[in-house]
Amino acid sequence: MSEVRLIRGQDLSEQTAQTPGMFRRTAIDNATAGARSLWVGVVTVEPGAKTGAHHHGDCESVVCVTGGHIRLRFGDRLEQSVEAGPGDFVFIPSHLVHQEVNPSENEAVDSIVIRDCQDNTVIPVDLPHDLLREG
Repeated sequence: MSEVRLIRGQDLSEQTAQTPGMFRRTAIDNATAGARSLWVGVVTVEPGAKTGAHHHGDCESVVCVTGGHIRLRFGDRLEQSVEAGPGDFVFIPSHLVHQEVNPSENEAVDSIVIRDCQDNTVIPVDLPHDLLREG
C-alpha cells in the first residue's frame, strides 16, 4: 500500500484481545490500514479497575496517557511501579509482566497504545490473587 489511510474514531474495532479491567479498540493494524508491523489502539481503564497480570510477548509497547492517572505495576511479582498522567509516555519492554491500576474511583484512564507487532498480543499471567489486589 502506498497511500494514506484515515481511520475515524467511530470506526475503531472492538475485535481485539482484551484484559479484564480495561477496554481496547484497534485503530491501526493490517486489517484497518494495511500496516505491516504496527498495532495502535485506544485503551480505557475504568475507574477503580485493576487489570489482570499480563505481558505482550515479543511486542514492545508505548502507552501515551491522554486522560486520568494510571499506576503501572511491573516485574515478576509486580514489585515495582510507575505513575503516569496526561502527556506522559510509558515504554513497556517485551515479555515484561505488568498490571494497570486506576487509583481513581470516579475518573477513567484513557490512553493511546502503540506496539511494534502486527497483532495485539495479550498473554495472561497467573499470579497469586493477593499480588493482584495490592497496588
